[in-house]
Order: sequence, then C-alpha cells, then structure tokens
Amino acid sequence: MIPVPNPIAEPEKFDDRCRKKGTNWLKKHPEGKRPADDWSEFRLDLARGFENRCAFGAMWISSGTIDHFVSCDEDINLAYEWGNYRYVDGWINSSKKKKEAADLLDPFHVAEGWFEILLPSLQLAITNAIPDEFRELAEKTLRDLPIRDDERLVRNRREWLRMYEEKELTLEGLRKKAPLVAAAVQKKQAIEAARKDVDL
Repeated sequence: MIPVPNPIAEPEKFDDRCRKKGTNWLKKHPEGKRPADDWSEFRLDLARGFENRCAFGAMWISSGTIDHFVSCDEDINLAYEWGNYRYVDGWINSSKKKKEAADLLDPFHVAEGWFEILLPSLQLAITNAIPDEFRELAEKTLRDLPIRDDERLVRNRREWLRMYEEKELTLEGLRKKAPLVAAAVQKKQAIEAARKDVDL
C-alpha cells in the first residue's frame, strides 16, 4: 500500500449520473436490494486518480474495479458516494466483500514509507514508520487481505523486478508501475553501496 491523493477530484458528471440517480434508486428500493450499478461508467476516472495502480496491491493493473470501501452490505447509503470508492484489482475486491471497513486500513490513510517489499521474498511488510494508532489495523489488513504474500501478487512483483533487472524497464519506469518494488531495489542498492564503502 502506498499514499494516494485524497480527495480524488470528482468527475464533472458524477453528481447527476451517479449520486442523484442512485439516490433516487435507493428511495424506490428501501428493502435494500443490491443497488443499481451507476458507478462503473466512472471507473476510468477513478483509475486515473490511483494512477492505474491497485489501492491495496500498489501496482499497475490493466483493468481494476470500483471497490466500495464501506460495502453496500455495511452501509447502502454510501453506494453512490465518490469518496467511498477505491480502485482495486477484481480478485482483491472479491476477497474483502465480507469485511467491515473498520477492520481494514483505508488506502487513503496510508502515508509514505508505511509499507515495504522485502527482498528476495517479495513479501509486503509494515515498517516502523507506521504510527502506533495505525499499526494494529495495518497488521490486521495484511492478515485478512491476500496482499502480503499471495502468489498472484508475488508473481507480479517478481515480473516487474525481472523487467528492471533485465533492463526492459528503467528505475523510474519501475517506480511508476510498482513503486514499492522500486523502493526495495533502491534500498538494496544503498545497502550494497554502504558495504562497498566499508570494505574500502
């Protein structure tokens, strides 16, 4: 997980085409059925706000989904609120459906350096930079979502790293696509440089 601009600018037509339309739908369906999907047409707007990176996986994805951070089951009144949307890879989105928002660290609350990728395992880990008030929630999020060491994410991290190591991607390019992998590479390079200085 990495910092994400918050708030992300609401699309110009969102209020009319989603919020107002959806609010009317909710009034007509007070029994709490699955709300009509009036948000998906704004998926690419949300993707741009997240720089096309998954909010939880923190890597570029070709086609993410709109995740209701507070799920419709938890609070249907937030179904059509732009500020409740996160751009998330579909399979990760599916994995969090039964979880309450209070039990997960909101990607909008993440600050620089709270998470890191460990080399060579490519596992996601929390760092000492996380304030005490967020640490337990961050640890719970790593336990409850498949983002620490699920092979689907590890394979992607491994591929981005391979592309950099085989010079198919610059460090700057890696930073745009998989910023935590790039940070891990830079940390490794700094450690190796410091060792060389000591040896000299």
